[in-house]
Amino acid sequence: MDDIIIPDDISFCAGVDEAGRGPLAGSVVAAAVILDPVNPIAGLADSKKLSSLRRERLDIEIKEKALAWSIASANVEEIDTINILHASMLAMKRAVESLNILPDYVMIDGNRCPDLNCRMQAVVKGDQRVAAISAASILAKVSRDNDMLVLHQQYPEYGFDSHKGYPTKQHMQALSQYGVTPLHRRSYAPVRRVIESQGE
Repeated sequence: MDDIIIPDDISFCAGVDEAGRGPLAGSVVAAAVILDPVNPIAGLADSKKLSSLRRERLDIEIKEKALAWSIASANVEEIDTINILHASMLAMKRAVESLNILPDYVMIDGNRCPDLNCRMQAVVKGDQRVAAISAASILAKVSRDNDMLVLHQQYPEYGFDSHKGYPTKQHMQALSQYGVTPLHRRSYAPVRRVIESQGE
């Protein structure tokens, strides 16, 4: 934790993380959270290391106890136009700017920061090391998973309810059999290969 330094004059520090950089379909979702230091939340951790039930319970608790929280996204068209890295940064920027309390310091999971008009710090493995980033990772993951459940209703043959858009064997077989939907990221190589093989 030695490299995590929060200035003494900070009133509101937000943690920021995203979910959905790896999937072949759906938006990338980011969340920003300002935790309440007098109302701590037990069990915060990297969302990927929690069960879906535990994430959903923490999602509710975070929204009840945090001083402020926000969820934002960048859609498939934006991902394909500006690439997933820049789309992730855009979603993070939108999440921070949508908070009803504007933070004076922002801590972002990863090794780079979005374009924000405040002091900030990128924290590698921040979702495991900073409580507010862990909280943001949980909100982003739960929100994105719920989005994919909605998309599953539109395209049940793809199995979005199980793989959430990641390139599993089931998903790749569905792509090969049914083709590419408007939800798919055409800039991603596996999707592009399907498009080329099917002459779309």
